[in-house]
Amino acid sequence: MARPTPAALKPRKSPRQARSAVTVEAIHTAAIQVLLAEGVGRLTTTRVAERAGVSVGTMYQYYPHKEALMFAIIQGHIGSIIDAMLEAASALSGQALAQISDGLVATWLDIKTEDIAGSRATYGLAAEFDISELVRREGERLACVLENLLISASDAQVVNPQAAAFMLIAVMGGAVRNVLEQGALDAEIAILRAELPLVCRAYLASSSRIRSGLAIVRQA
Repeated sequence: MARPTPAALKPRKSPRQARSAVTVEAIHTAAIQVLLAEGVGRLTTTRVAERAGVSVGTMYQYYPHKEALMFAIIQGHIGSIIDAMLEAASALSGQALAQISDGLVATWLDIKTEDIAGSRATYGLAAEFDISELVRREGERLACVLENLLISASDAQVVNPQAAAFMLIAVMGGAVRNVLEQGALDAEIAILRAELPLVCRAYLASSSRIRSGLAIVRQA
């Protein structure tokens, strides 16, 4: 598939009312279902519309072609991950560094494994587009929030919070994607849930100084 230009991927309009939002959500869900059942090559607006219970004309009110629909699904998937992480960061602000680390990892795993089949289908879609700009933009937004979150830790001072935030995202993202793309067996997910928090917690501990009253002591 030739990669469309960013301008060609823009939706015709965004849903402004609750009813329209429900329709768009149904279209996105139907597209994922078609992808899982028949693959990218057999994804058509007609098949998606039939599964969503809407007319092709209704689909075209929002998306000029299937590529725009596919890209919107990718954007929505990435957006849901970022939103969940930002919400977690807000709740974790000011807690101990280990609690911050564990909370971020748990949220990342929850959102990534909530619908493993859907996540894998979205990875397949992403290969059809150049999403580097989208991923970088959203990643930088998340990294900025995580940097401030790490600074807020009550019991430690992260030496380079900007670098630490970048590494946390890279470690969590790489570990989970690697497992999902290989099939995500239940045993592998269980290992991720048990071991990934230890990896991230140990990294942050080695990159910080412990607060002891007003003094700050470098960790061994």
